[in-house]
Amino acid sequence: MAPRSYSSPIREEASAQTRRRIVQAATTLFSRDGYQGTTMSAIAKEAGVSVQSVHLAGPKSALLMAAFELALAGDEGTHPLYERPAVAAIMELPPAEALPAYTRFLAEANARTAGIDRALYVAAETDAGVAAAVDDLNRRRHHDLRMAITWMAAHGLLHGDVDPDERAEVLTHLVSPATYRFFARERGWSDERYQSWLGDAIARLVMRVPA
Repeated sequence: MAPRSYSSPIREEASAQTRRRIVQAATTLFSRDGYQGTTMSAIAKEAGVSVQSVHLAGPKSALLMAAFELALAGDEGTHPLYERPAVAAIMELPPAEALPAYTRFLAEANARTAGIDRALYVAAETDAGVAAAVDDLNRRRHHDLRMAITWMAAHGLLHGDVDPDERAEVLTHLVSPATYRFFARERGWSDERYQSWLGDAIARLVMRVPA
């Protein structure tokens, strides 16, 4: 007789909570200390778990990407942004409410991910696995923003004769964590000023709403 498989919901929940603590700790350290400056033992100390538990959660490169995804939208995985609960709820709103909510989500996501996004790109310069993950992230990011353009078009929010792919490229630049870092970290803008600028820039440069 084959051995009976054993599954405990309590054990699974405890394991999920431990992983979340590990990934949250990784997010804090990668954002603050960068990829090279963050060790598995430091992650373990920050999370309050054993080093073995951190290694079981995945290699350092995988934890880096998991940390980015968690910081971005509150869950792990490579599924499209519009399938994640926060963005899916925004897309169900009337356009007059959805656009400010979308801008706020993007601005807050950039504030959360600015440091770890930089760590990703620095790590990609020397780690082939991270470089491949960053390439995939960029493809997914462009797809997500191309879908945002499609949503805007379906709701009659785009004006002027501008190619949708060009609009998506402009939107990708505007909402990138690197753009946030320039304004908020290098130029000292407040998050409120950045968010206001972002909404105005999307209206003028992507939607092409007349000034």
